[in-house]
Amino acid sequence: MIATRIAPRVRDLGDGFQVRRALPAAECRSVGPFVFFDQMGPVTMEGDKALDVRPHPHIGLATVTYLFEGEILHRDSLGSVQPIRPREVNWMTAGRGIVHSERTPAELRGRRSRLFGVQTWLALPLDAEEDEPSFSHHEGLPEWDEGGISVVVILGDLLGLASPVPTRSPTIYADISIDATRRFAVPVAHEQRGIHVVQGQVEIDGQAFGPGEMAVLQSASDAEVAATRASRVMLFGGARLDAPRHVWWNFVSSREERIAQAAADWEAGRFPKVPGETEFIPLPERGRPKPVSYP
Repeated sequence: MIATRIAPRVRDLGDGFQVRRALPAAECRSVGPFVFFDQMGPVTMEGDKALDVRPHPHIGLATVTYLFEGEILHRDSLGSVQPIRPREVNWMTAGRGIVHSERTPAELRGRRSRLFGVQTWLALPLDAEEDEPSFSHHEGLPEWDEGGISVVVILGDLLGLASPVPTRSPTIYADISIDATRRFAVPVAHEQRGIHVVQGQVEIDGQAFGPGEMAVLQSASDAEVAATRASRVMLFGGARLDAPRHVWWNFVSSREERIAQAAADWEAGRFPKVPGETEFIPLPERGRPKPVSYP
């Protein structure tokens, strides 16, 4: 059964590069630990276009980048330099604070290239919000293929397969391709679950969903994803958050004053630098958190 239906909002990351943002939404702020869900593309970048997300900060979350097409070069303030390609995972734990950039690699610039993928943020548990930042890259994700349904397990456990990515709370995240007329039964093992349609057309609980749309399922309810044509969906979710979270710009925290502190730290240049980068994204002027005094 469907609890909430979400239509994504289009956001511009700069230079005309747009994403479809489904979370957070007015109808639903989070699904399990997932507090942010962006679909990037599909977009074809001509020779003079490239992805250039300049260095920017995060706290209190883990980012997960997963691609269907293309390649992105990740750099961060720990010194990590890691290209990510389809069916691989970049897992970055921000903890008390990290800075990173995401760019088209040098070898793809100046020629036509495609980019298509999803970036999500997972709120860290309360006891891990201020952990030391870390980064890990994972290839060879477990796959399952049977009867017109293909599954890549990105995070957590599904169909007897376990992802090697070390999550901090009960989590499920999977890339599922379904042939036309086939059905996928969504396991009820996780407290909160969502289905995001990447491509194609599916029916869930008698409702039709197209590309970019999201269904948040009722807890403990049976659900099937029926593909009316060849489709690709993301199954995601996990245990309910252990406390409410505040999200402002690139910061996530259980404490509003912590977000205000992070904003002040970024503006004052107190976050660590990304080696090899000289640019940065400035703090937004509009909707700033209220100023807080610190000793």
